[in-house]
Amino acid sequence: MSATSLIPVLDWKECMPDSDFLIKMIDDKNIPLRMRAPHRNSGYKVALLLEGKMGGNVDFKKYEIAAPAVLFSSPEQVDHITSYKGVKMIHIAFSRDYLLNDVRATLSCWECMFSQIVIPVINNKDFNELKTYAGLMQQEFVELRHQKDLVIRNLLNAFLITAARLGTCKTKLAVMNATQNKILQQFRALVDDHFLSKTQVAEYADMIYITPGHLNDTIKIITGKTAKQFIDEKRITEAKRLLFWGELTAKQIAAHLNFEDDAYFNRFFKKHTGQTPLLFQKNIL
Repeated sequence: MSATSLIPVLDWKECMPDSDFLIKMIDDKNIPLRMRAPHRNSGYKVALLLEGKMGGNVDFKKYEIAAPAVLFSSPEQVDHITSYKGVKMIHIAFSRDYLLNDVRATLSCWECMFSQIVIPVINNKDFNELKTYAGLMQQEFVELRHQKDLVIRNLLNAFLITAARLGTCKTKLAVMNATQNKILQQFRALVDDHFLSKTQVAEYADMIYITPGHLNDTIKIITGKTAKQFIDEKRITEAKRLLFWGELTAKQIAAHLNFEDDAYFNRFFKKHTGQTPLLFQKNIL
């Protein structure tokens, strides 16, 4: 049984297979039905809410927000729009690798920025700056111009840095060196691909051709967490998503996450969350 099959994945590449980037205007009249049901996104999603109010969930966090605001969603997060009124927003989506060598090298707190979900835009100057970058991206996206992709990447880079300045992440603009950045991106990509089957730091260090100690030190410097904490949090977060949004039992989820048995899964989950899977599921129903 596929646990993720119960949570649909939206991928704009089904309509635009050759594109790693999409930007479009969305309002009350054209919010896709698929976005109004619980779903994951195949890439990163950022929305600039220009007008109106909306509410929903991203993973286990509820939000109610009025324009102007910026909304973030990462791959694998479960997104669900539950209410909207008078909404007009610029919807931006891009693949995991679209800005790999650009903004991620600048925003070392990438995960922190996207985990904020919603950032209100209080200052008109900031709002106008974000609208300008988004408008220029829209213009480049629809026109056939020389090196349009390079221009869009740079505009998106500027848009995200501007949005990050509005958030609460204290380390969001720290710069890491090229070697650290490469190790972090390799590790993140490998954990995304293998966290169900590989749970030890040494397994990932072997795939990156460095020592477990070097991997741990690098990840700790950049993220504030050890590599093992990063792996364990990935597994716990996936377990929570399936308990919250899916229809699998704790025993089925334990099997999906490749725990030896559901008793070990229960102990692991309680160690990291303070409650059993069943209690977590009961408290969110």
